[in-house]
Amino acid sequence: MWIVTNQVMTAVEKKKYPPIGQLVEVNGRDIHVYTKGKGENTMVLLSGLGTAAPALDFEPLVNELSKDNKVVVVEAFGYGWSDITNKKRTVENSVSEMREALQKSDIKGPYILMPHSVSGVYSMYYANKYPDEVKAIIGIDPTLPKALDYFKEETPNIPSLMSVLAPSGLARLALLTSPNQYLPLAEEGTYTAKNLKMTKAISSWKGYNKNVIDEAKELNNNINKTLDMSFPSKMPVMIFTRKIDKKEEGKSNIMFYQNQLSHVSSQKLVVLQGHHYLHWTKYREISKYVNDFIDTSINSSTRK
Repeated sequence: MWIVTNQVMTAVEKKKYPPIGQLVEVNGRDIHVYTKGKGENTMVLLSGLGTAAPALDFEPLVNELSKDNKVVVVEAFGYGWSDITNKKRTVENSVSEMREALQKSDIKGPYILMPHSVSGVYSMYYANKYPDEVKAIIGIDPTLPKALDYFKEETPNIPSLMSVLAPSGLARLALLTSPNQYLPLAEEGTYTAKNLKMTKAISSWKGYNKNVIDEAKELNNNINKTLDMSFPSKMPVMIFTRKIDKKEEGKSNIMFYQNQLSHVSSQKLVVLQGHHYLHWTKYREISKYVNDFIDTSINSSTRK
């Protein structure tokens, strides 16, 4: 009975909450691309693993950055208003689909890629494979290919059984009992009431679907494919991170990022207090740092 109720509620919600951006066809399925603002620079925000509704999750940061820039959120297959695909979540497929979605949306590069978390791996691949299409990279606590080896960590594992959560209605049930676990940890008023309602709805439809689970399982392979890659030395790179206690003597996330940036001629590391999803609470600070970095490092380097 609950499965049928869930299906009915999902159908109602999908009519009530249509895509806030445009849908473009890639490999026979739709990808959702949300765009806001105008400017000399086009910033492409890329989400972390399991962020159910990226265009909504990034909303406060999009609103700030779009005052001076063109800001784009490409929701990968399995996320937000995008379809679910049968294609494997390899780094090659993910980057290829993103590029095609941008091209079909008539959003021209070169882009400033802004990856959060695991998207750091995809951005590293993009910047090395298509350097002419990437003007700069600005990471939000990004996962970089060499991090697991540096910290001697394993990739996250999401059990395949999680894929039944959304279609069975269990994801909706979990949201009803503990909704805050699926919402940004931000001050009241940061996100609109409508945004939070849509985030809950999409989490019910999409929570840990097969694309998200496959992405987690493919992460080790994707890291191995990009392990020998580094940021192009002439490409401006800025990274936002948070201070984390050292996991072992002589190693920290700050030292790791400093090492990864050491060969880049125009680079900046910004340490902020906050959650791994720094943009939930630090969107104003991030936007200010980004605009300053664009003025001093990105626009100046493109004029040379």
